[in-house]
Amino acid sequence: MIDRIAVIGSGTMGAAIAGQIANAGLEVLLLDLPGKEQRNSVAEGAVKRLLESDPPALIHKGVAKKISVGNISDDFAKLADMDWIVEAVVERLDIKQDLYRRLDATISDSCIVTSNTSTIPIKLLIEGMPDSFQERFAITHYFNPVRYMRLLELVRGEKTRKEVMDVLADFNDRQMGKGVVTCADTPGFLGNRVGVYALQVGIDEATKQQLPIETADALMGRPMGIPKTGVFGLYDLIGVDLMADVVRSLRSILPASDAFHAVGAENPMINAMIEAGFTGEKGLGGFYVTQDGAEQAKDLVTGEYRQRATDLPQRAIDAATAIAEQREALTDLVKGEGAEADFCRNVLARVLGYSASLLGEVTDNPQAIDDAMKLGFNWVRGPFEMIDALGAENVAKFLVQLDEVVPDAIQANKPFYAVNNDELCVRFANGEMTPVDLPDGVVRFHLKKQTLKPLASNDSASVYAIADDLRLIEFHSKANALTDASMAMVAAAVKDPGKGIIVHNDAQHYSAGVDLNAFLAMIEQSDWQGIDAFLERFQMTVKALKYVNVPVVGAPSGLSLGGGCEVLLHCDQLVMHANIVMGLVESSVGLIPSGGGVKETYWRWYQKLGNWEEAAWKTWMNVGYGATGTSPDMADKLGYYRQGTDSQVINRDRLYASAVDAVTALQSGYAPPAVPSFTLVGGDMLQRMRSFMEEGVGKGMFTPHDLTVAMQVATIVCADDGQEAVVDEDHMYQREREAFIRLAQTDESKARIEHLLAGKGALRN
Repeated sequence: MIDRIAVIGSGTMGAAIAGQIANAGLEVLLLDLPGKEQRNSVAEGAVKRLLESDPPALIHKGVAKKISVGNISDDFAKLADMDWIVEAVVERLDIKQDLYRRLDATISDSCIVTSNTSTIPIKLLIEGMPDSFQERFAITHYFNPVRYMRLLELVRGEKTRKEVMDVLADFNDRQMGKGVVTCADTPGFLGNRVGVYALQVGIDEATKQQLPIETADALMGRPMGIPKTGVFGLYDLIGVDLMADVVRSLRSILPASDAFHAVGAENPMINAMIEAGFTGEKGLGGFYVTQDGAEQAKDLVTGEYRQRATDLPQRAIDAATAIAEQREALTDLVKGEGAEADFCRNVLARVLGYSASLLGEVTDNPQAIDDAMKLGFNWVRGPFEMIDALGAENVAKFLVQLDEVVPDAIQANKPFYAVNNDELCVRFANGEMTPVDLPDGVVRFHLKKQTLKPLASNDSASVYAIADDLRLIEFHSKANALTDASMAMVAAAVKDPGKGIIVHNDAQHYSAGVDLNAFLAMIEQSDWQGIDAFLERFQMTVKALKYVNVPVVGAPSGLSLGGGCEVLLHCDQLVMHANIVMGLVESSVGLIPSGGGVKETYWRWYQKLGNWEEAAWKTWMNVGYGATGTSPDMADKLGYYRQGTDSQVINRDRLYASAVDAVTALQSGYAPPAVPSFTLVGGDMLQRMRSFMEEGVGKGMFTPHDLTVAMQVATIVCADDGQEAVVDEDHMYQREREAFIRLAQTDESKARIEHLLAGKGALRN
């Protein structure tokens, strides 16, 4: 059992690991070197950085109290009481080994010690240490930022006891929220071995094909199922200098025969950028810079900066269309001729071929590499899933065209994943098909649904029958934006609800809200009746979901915004991931929630406060500011998470099982919620709200259109004539629609929508 924990080293990774331990609700001791003036100033500074980090490293600032600080001179004796110690000091073997010798003389015989190293082999770390220490030593390699990156690479030494590995795997799964991948003690383990190679191949191929870096990023981004930063954007995000160090480190530890060396040599352009301070977003810029207000991009041919292109290549647009229509995007990327097609074919062939070459060397299980890339680098699919999608024969053909060796695993020309006897199986290096291996209670629905046939489906959503006669609604449009088609699947689940309904997907984000493109098209046509009809269909669908005669549980993760949030607010219970971002953000585009969001927020605040005036003010502030909670605890402050009713899990892979448990627990004696009535607040509430906004506009806190939007929110919860009135739920829905349309008819809201859809962020007008 792990209860008492210490982290030694309070740099970026050590502090973040301590922060995630605190997020898990556990006390942690964070130690570093003594400060020059204040003895604990180094570790204290690390905690301060956690509190100021963006995105937030802590689920709420209060958990920082669980991190106690000290230094390795004054507080080393405290380590004698620990169950687990994480070493996260500088990547120098001599310093680590000196620390281990001190630990061995201090800690208990049962204390587990792990290192967060990603570059030093475990056999070197513990060389010369007694067997009793080696038996309880492992590598726990977390990925940055620790709160959000789901991968933990767990590396076993030759003498590490199995029970130690089991304890670490289970603790990191259940308590730390990690997807644990067990790795052999090979250079770079799995994630960095493939991920950094993929980035280097992207740079190499973009250079060879003389592609603009914007084109390379657009193609080697979402169309390939890789985060939208692509290659050069990710370099800038991580830090050009840090990435150069990672490349050098891998080059120094990988065998001379490894394909990495073909793309991992010193890059004169990158070295010159670092020398000049262009180290990425933390510096003067990187491959992308902003100079004199103009966005610029590095030209790989000339080495100079030029105006940054904003138009997407047609190949990327076609791939996005394929994704939206649930067709295979990779086939669109690799077809045809020209530099862009060659780039896509060569990148995919080299990266997928390299991944396949590692089978039998670093792991026998393709799933381990796929999990590493999905959990550690946010790929939508792992390399072997991508090989199956493209077809092994095509990957082999592309490799032959490049004069590259075709690995045996690809030459076999058999799928890596297949359903056998209603069970998803994976083909190991020896050719045997073995059921996909996940811990008890861990379910990834994108894998599970391969064994299911939907009851109903369209391009935007599907309804599945899952165990025990339950229904699961999965949104799967682009960004899971909600459309009429999405809500048609919600209606289908309500019509055939089985014994309970779950709203869930395991995409990166649950839903970014209603499809703004559809609204903009109707606004441009002045189709106010069309907007009203869409909103009413949405409202009546979530209303039906709310009052269906079986329990409904929402299980969201990632962005759960706008219309997506409104669907969740009509569920009986929520099981949230700890890293959720939840809220009604429509005010940022000059609109208001009109799928029952204002109405449900108002009702929840009344239930919590018991006072309609206070509930009206809270609702107005929530919606007017477009406030979001970046964790369930923060969502609780907005009324979107209900203590005692809703629940949270730290590992998103456990959302599905937790939601099934929640639905099952609600079934006995279930009755839909009582239909509420609402009081529209009278008196001077409207004037108080207007005065608040006018004062804010005068101080420059708000814009004139912020005032307009805020007062339209006010019209939903306040009586028109100042006389308090009791109304029913349908009347509240109607008030939402009317306020929405009034705003949609303004030029300012139209400008805000256009600005956001153009990728320019929020417009303040």
